[in-house]
Amino acid sequence: MTKYFGAIYRYYINYKLMKKKVKQYANQIEAGAVERRYVLKDFSRMLDYQIEKIVLFMLEQQGLFASRISQLNEQQDSLQEEPDISKISGLREAYRAVGQDLLKLLFFVEMNAIGLRKILKKFDKRFGYKFTDYYVKTRANHPYSLLQQVFKHVGLGAVVGAISRNLADLEDRQGSYLSIYDQPALPLQDPVVDSLKAAVDRLTHSTNFLNFLGQHALIMHEELPSPVEEHVDDERYHFISLLLNLVNTFLYMVNTYIIVPTADDYSTSLGAAPTVCGIVIGAMAVAQVFSSVYFSAWSNKSYFRPLVFSSIVLFVGNVMYALAYDLNSIPVLLIGRLFCGFGSARAVNRRYISDCVPLKIRMQASAGFVSASALGMACGPALAGLLQTKFMIYKITFNQDTLPGWVMAIAWLIYLVWLWFSFKEPANMDEVNHVPQDASVVQPDKLEKGLAQPLLLTATENEQDDDGDQDASEEASEESRLPANSLASAYRLLTPSVKVQLLIYFMLKYAMEILLSESSVVTTYYFGWTTSSVSIFLACLGLTVLPVNIIVGSYISNMYEDRQILLASEIIVFLGILFSFQFIVPYSVPQYVCSGLIMFVAAEVLEGVNLSLLSRVMSSRLSRGTYNGGLLSTEAGTLARVVADATITLAGYLGQSKLLNVTLVPSLVICIASIAATCCTYNSLY
Repeated sequence: MTKYFGAIYRYYINYKLMKKKVKQYANQIEAGAVERRYVLKDFSRMLDYQIEKIVLFMLEQQGLFASRISQLNEQQDSLQEEPDISKISGLREAYRAVGQDLLKLLFFVEMNAIGLRKILKKFDKRFGYKFTDYYVKTRANHPYSLLQQVFKHVGLGAVVGAISRNLADLEDRQGSYLSIYDQPALPLQDPVVDSLKAAVDRLTHSTNFLNFLGQHALIMHEELPSPVEEHVDDERYHFISLLLNLVNTFLYMVNTYIIVPTADDYSTSLGAAPTVCGIVIGAMAVAQVFSSVYFSAWSNKSYFRPLVFSSIVLFVGNVMYALAYDLNSIPVLLIGRLFCGFGSARAVNRRYISDCVPLKIRMQASAGFVSASALGMACGPALAGLLQTKFMIYKITFNQDTLPGWVMAIAWLIYLVWLWFSFKEPANMDEVNHVPQDASVVQPDKLEKGLAQPLLLTATENEQDDDGDQDASEEASEESRLPANSLASAYRLLTPSVKVQLLIYFMLKYAMEILLSESSVVTTYYFGWTTSSVSIFLACLGLTVLPVNIIVGSYISNMYEDRQILLASEIIVFLGILFSFQFIVPYSVPQYVCSGLIMFVAAEVLEGVNLSLLSRVMSSRLSRGTYNGGLLSTEAGTLARVVADATITLAGYLGQSKLLNVTLVPSLVICIASIAATCCTYNSLY
């Protein structure tokens, strides 16, 4: 292989040179020595050359890989006539060696893809976020685009397929005539093939259902993880502990939405207006804004203790919520919901998956996290619809208003007992949260040194001279690999694209919360729906989550780009909100149900694509630590729920007849703003 890849560093993107040129352009423009048009043309030409040498090298290596596989195939054909166990074993290792070299080529491509993104962001930072929009628009959509070749790899995928098929043929098939193509659900279990598929998926942004659903959890990974799977020993990973985290997620979502169908009736029974349900529902979200931060920080040291604390606080909160009826006290009701919010351990659940679950099942665990949330969202209202009874025990009232609190209190008590006896704290928390980097893996900050390491060889790193061109303000933010240590530092890592994605996330959560939280008040006022009817409606909405994600993740995302689906979904949400307004009298059930369904489904599609894009455009420094990407997205969504519930309560002072239209106006405005922001950053979402 040495004769093929002797001077691989020549084919890397020259990040250092381009960074230096960006600084020179800035100085020249400031001095009036050059025009912006010249800078645009000159830097475009430089990028074109850099991308071209990457692509041509990739094509050259694909030919070499094809040649090696062809030679091995000839050897395999000769073995069909005279089988030799030792030769078959050697041939299998030869195919795996090709796979290992291909894996190194894939990492070479990924390093260059990261370099391209970083230099475009740096140029935008210097010149007002205009160049990426121009360059991607003109290059990525051209029929002879070289830029797309860096992110789409049909040729490399074919090589992976050839290696997979031949390794499968060399396995003991026990007389079976089936191939890997006949049983796609039972892929070859070979570490090399698994690593190759994972590397190709990262480069092509695979959108199969499992990956698509897993991205909803926003459990982010390093930009360039090791090709060898992270070793998580049996003492750290414990299946029952993972299951307990998923159950915690499920119960919390049930706890959140079980009161929605009855919150207005509960408020009325305590002498308040029905629209006070906005404060009752939103109190949990208010507390979650703060609990997400301290639970995220607590998970740096332990997982067991915060989960125990969460269960106790939620038990107390639900008991207070239930007792508020007999105490005839709105303050007790609100304090109970605040306690429930203070017990939100979703940050711990997400962090456990990120830190303690092996890479080979982490995507499944992430998908489980999202599925548990979706199932809880549907089960909450459905369970409330079943609790339509009334009786008393020792002067304590049990009815449709208080039973949700009592049921959830018992559920959390049972969970606490299970947790106490079954959860296994990961051994040595410091090692779990601070896994050392593999010395053989080149990290993205090697870009700063010219990307000199020949990844396709086992040779030592070739050092290049440092030209001393340093921009301290920028180097500090780009070279540092440490996680953000505060919300302020995390905010400084947000690019305009990330900010737009967080705005979209805020918008969709706001629209969904308005729809769900005021559903009981609106449907009772306009249609005279009972609690059971509201529960069925909300449960049906919740049950659409997984089917919609299956369709999007398995089909739609394979036919269209994520940014196209993103913009289309925003427009459909806008239409759903617009159609929900009461333009004519009387307001009809079909209009409300259809508009609500359109809005909710479009928002679900939007959430999946939004988080998929967010996981790609967000800095790798936000993949770990207390102030990580998952926390930021959680805070954005929780804040949206707080504002939405406050809007419902404030709009209630204008009367129930105006509640619907008044609360939909902010949703419409925020949706229009998010569509406009998406259009402004559209070409940077690649």
